Amino acid sequence: MYKILLRPLFFLFDPEKIHHFTFSLIKTACKIPGIPFIFRSLYQINDKRLERNVFGLTFKNPVGLAAGFDKNAVLYNELANFGFGFIEIGTVTPKAQEGNPKKRLFRLIADNGIINRMGFNNLGVEAAIKQLKKNKGNVLIGGNIGKNTDTLPENVIADYQIAFRQLHPYVDYFVVNVSCPNVGTFAKLQDKDYLLELLNGLQEINHEFSIQKPILLKIAPDLNNIQLDEVIELVAETKIAGVVASNTSIHREGLKASEAQLSAIGNGGLSGKPIKDRSTQVIKYLATKSNKVFPIIGVGGIHSPEDALEKINAGADLIQLYTGFIYEGPALVKRINKAILKEVKS
Repeated sequence: MYKILLRPLFFLFDPEKIHHFTFSLIKTACKIPGIPFIFRSLYQINDKRLERNVFGLTFKNPVGLAAGFDKNAVLYNELANFGFGFIEIGTVTPKAQEGNPKKRLFRLIADNGIINRMGFNNLGVEAAIKQLKKNKGNVLIGGNIGKNTDTLPENVIADYQIAFRQLHPYVDYFVVNVSCPNVGTFAKLQDKDYLLELLNGLQEINHEFSIQKPILLKIAPDLNNIQLDEVIELVAETKIAGVVASNTSIHREGLKASEAQLSAIGNGGLSGKPIKDRSTQVIKYLATKSNKVFPIIGVGGIHSPEDALEKINAGADLIQLYTGFIYEGPALVKRINKAILKEVKS
């Protein structure tokens, strides 16, 4: 029903406006008695064989929702009804910020892709905490953290530390986002010394709490093998929990979209089917080269159960949807979990 009726209707409107409209629609629907139960009946699969124990947490299934969808933690309780094993909120910055000027979100329908240059638009860490205090405990929550755009270079690490310290009691794991192509920052993965300082600083804060939270690093799909080797070294040296592979891409090779369309859109991070293969290559390289010593969350271009299984077979312990969820609809979560169960049986 989604792809036949709802998606064609939604795609008639501006992507960012329809995103907010859909949020309001889901929020309102879930206030109607019986509707959350119907959603759970349609989309959830509760089967112990889907459980995954990763970086000290038990996920009821390995299919998550990536950061960027519920930036301000306003819909995670409702989204849990659609069968996700975990939901990542954010990117959250210390202070609220508008992000980049609109229009900043674009569909590449022929490519099953999206280009965005949102720029970490969010209501800030205090607003996120206010929402996270309403957590009904139905799904594990990840906190994706970043820096404010106007933060001076010498204060960037402090931004991450503020968001980390304040969110710590309210999320189950953290993702450190330094690979978003839509935010001006000197935090480049080539700068290993910078990342060592950043991640070690977060680990120091982590150990101030009685319960430490897993910290993961989100990396770009555009890294070369030398840079991926440095990521493996970083994980070992900082003892963080793992890696999220991958973020959006700045590359535009092989797209069906015309040069004129891409020129009109301008810069931004590309997600969806066009980055599927590169994301999988990154996962496979990290898993193979590291001898699978740390967990990997695989994200990038998952639009079908086959795409999900490809990521898992490449070395991903968990997977996340974003663009695929928008293009394929909520039934994709159940279809993937059913495919995983079929693999278990076989």
